[in-house]
Amino acid sequence: PLQDSPDHKIHLFENPGYAGRKMEIVDDDVPSLWAHGFQDRVASAKALNGTWVGYEYPGYRGRQYVFEKGEYRHWNEWDANQPLIQSVRRVRDQQWHQRGAFENS
Repeated sequence: PLQDSPDHKIHLFENPGYAGRKMEIVDDDVPSLWAHGFQDRVASAKALNGTWVGYEYPGYRGRQYVFEKGEYRHWNEWDANQPLIQSVRRVRDQQWHQRGAFENS
C-alpha cells in the first residue's frame, strides 16, 4: 500500500535562486497565498517532502505546476512562462484499505 510521508512541506520564494521572501507550507492546502500575506510572485521553490501542485490563480484555477520532491531554482524549471503562483495544494496519496472479505464469484 502507498503511504503518505509524515511531513509534507514546500518552501516558496519570491525570487529565483531561493532569494527574497519565503513562505513555508506544511501539510495544508492554500487556496490563496495572498490571504496568507504572500504575494503572487513565486520564482523558486523547494519541495522538501510530498508532491504539490501550484496554480496560477486563487482557488486552484489556471495553469497547474507539479512540484515533486526537489529544488526548483527558477520558474522555468516547472515549465512556467512567468513566476505566477497564487494557490497551492498537496497531492494526497491514494491509500489502499482492505474493507471486509469478498469472494470472487
